[in-house]
Amino acid sequence: MAISVGSHELGPDNGTLSVRTKKGGAAGKAGHDLLIEVASWSATLTVGADGAQTMIELTADGRSLEVREGTGGVMPLGDHDKIAIKQTIDKQVLKGTSIAFRSTAVDGEWTPAGATRMTVSGELELAGRRRQIAFELNAGADGTFTAAAALRQSNWGIKPYSALFGTLKVLDEVTVEVTAEVPRG
Repeated sequence: MAISVGSHELGPDNGTLSVRTKKGGAAGKAGHDLLIEVASWSATLTVGADGAQTMIELTADGRSLEVREGTGGVMPLGDHDKIAIKQTIDKQVLKGTSIAFRSTAVDGEWTPAGATRMTVSGELELAGRRRQIAFELNAGADGTFTAAAALRQSNWGIKPYSALFGTLKVLDEVTVEVTAEVPRG
């Protein structure tokens, strides 16, 4: 069944928006690679009849990030640790700012009846700064969309988190992933 032409609302009810971080530094073995899920977000996917009019807009509440998983590390990541990480992200990393993306171009052969890969370009607002990004979006014939973008925090003026006098740090590059099921028609 094809993805229908028109506007489709996406969010936590039919998809996930997550961030993956990696650890580094001399004390990197003590830290955790994190899977962080954005609990409050919404997106609109507008599909044009000929595919040339396809557009994506997304907003996310930077205060709604929840640590879902921590791998690696000397000790398991506990609930107290997850709460502390959430507070650090809100107060020191994102500083309560919102997140927004708006596509400026969606290129690739659009075939609503089948799977396709498209390149999406647009503007991402993060930590109060705007920058152009591009990423691949995969659309499945089953109505599932997946996308992943590697972002360098420093490109948005974010200093990657560090501890233990800089010997344990979050690497500058993080991966943002979106998976959503789009209504089909």
